[in-house]
Amino acid sequence: MKSAVETLNPTRVRLTVEVPFEELKDSLDAAYKKINQQVTVPGFRKGKIPARVIDQRFGRGAVLEEAVNDALPKLYQSAVEEGELNPLGQPEVDITDLKDNELLAFTAEVDIRPEIEIPDYSGIEVEVEAAEVSDEEVDKSVEQLRERFASTTVVERAAAEGDVVKVDLQAKVDGEVLEDGVAEGIDYTIGSGELLEGIDDAVTGLEAGGTATFTSELKGGSAAGKEAEVSVKVETVSSRELPALDDDFAQLASEFDTLEELREDSRKRLGQQKKYEQATEAQEKVLDALLELVEVPVPDKLLAEEVGTRKDNLVNNQLGQMGLDLATYLQMQDKSEEDFDAELKEQAEKGIRTQFVLDELVSTEKLNVSQEELTEHLMRRAQSSGMSPDQFAQAVVEGGQVPMLVGEVARGKALATVVEKATVKDTNGETVDLDDEDETAETVEAGADAEAGEQAAAADAGETEEQGSGEDQEKKSEG
Repeated sequence: MKSAVETLNPTRVRLTVEVPFEELKDSLDAAYKKINQQVTVPGFRKGKIPARVIDQRFGRGAVLEEAVNDALPKLYQSAVEEGELNPLGQPEVDITDLKDNELLAFTAEVDIRPEIEIPDYSGIEVEVEAAEVSDEEVDKSVEQLRERFASTTVVERAAAEGDVVKVDLQAKVDGEVLEDGVAEGIDYTIGSGELLEGIDDAVTGLEAGGTATFTSELKGGSAAGKEAEVSVKVETVSSRELPALDDDFAQLASEFDTLEELREDSRKRLGQQKKYEQATEAQEKVLDALLELVEVPVPDKLLAEEVGTRKDNLVNNQLGQMGLDLATYLQMQDKSEEDFDAELKEQAEKGIRTQFVLDELVSTEKLNVSQEELTEHLMRRAQSSGMSPDQFAQAVVEGGQVPMLVGEVARGKALATVVEKATVKDTNGETVDLDDEDETAETVEAGADAEAGEQAAAADAGETEEQGSGEDQEKKSEG
């Protein structure tokens, strides 16, 4: 077999392959055997029909077609290996010549992983928010805990801000009551902003049994985004009483004996949260700085597939579960479909570029993934998916997703390597030490803006590199 590679652009090549006919012998034999099992010819036992009879009865062309279909994947793979290519997705194959007993020639166009040069990244500098906890933030945290232990008492008076009202609601659009627009016995705290816009003004001043009507834009359901006429009836009015902020409250709401101990614990927890947020911010900014240093061409076909995957996931999964369609979602977001598509394309392109760059770093830095690291990552993924580790592991193995998970861990380690060499300072000018942040490497997908499709570009490109397959993988969506 002879093969040649023509570079069409930095991410696409054309393979030209010529195969002497004798190299098709195994595929021809397999073709005759397969046809033998599928057809019946009077006078011959099934599976024992001579090749010349098959040629006469069914045509040599049918045999050649079967043989070529059998041989092409293997011949293509051999040409890929000979050309030392990293293909992405399935090739577009065109048989250019087929001469019986002489020659098979074909071309195959396929996207390839671009060659990337990683420059010196040790000079990257980023600034992140200082991980400071103010007294006001501690006060807010304790107050939120206090709110959880508030007691309510039914009162015989008009409702006021801060009261809890039990209400019945009915929403109409164009004079028709919506099937999903009726709700009864809902508890609502006036002023919380947790229900429909306009309801605070409507119920304030009403006593039990009082009714009112107001107009509000629906945020969900079958008529999301539409103006509705909402009727509200107050069943009961209850006042909320907050416990006193003292040591007794600390003992009631926590394992601490004093309010001061409770406040210190809140400060510690807020500090840990801010350190994690600081590490995530550092990672995202370092990643952005790294991408600015590297020229990464993106295959058009891969980008289009990734955009399609993300959009499909958003429309059919996330929005579908909320009872929304894309038009309603865009209306709620005050975006045109053109703006939405542009944003989606930008996110998808960044995700692909990130994956290419980090995979190249994995290679150049010779990073390996241990069984322990893979297991820890699997446990975290299982927890976020709501599945038990055993269930998640079984789903990963059965779905052939193990290489994808290995790739995620390796890319996390690659980004952690870059972050480690970067200079990270906070807004106070202090150098930030991220060595204690165990989770830093685990948020690589967020840094890649893969919230919209955590695995699409990674799985598509990663799996094709490993297996020569262009099959799409499961993805998290945008939104």
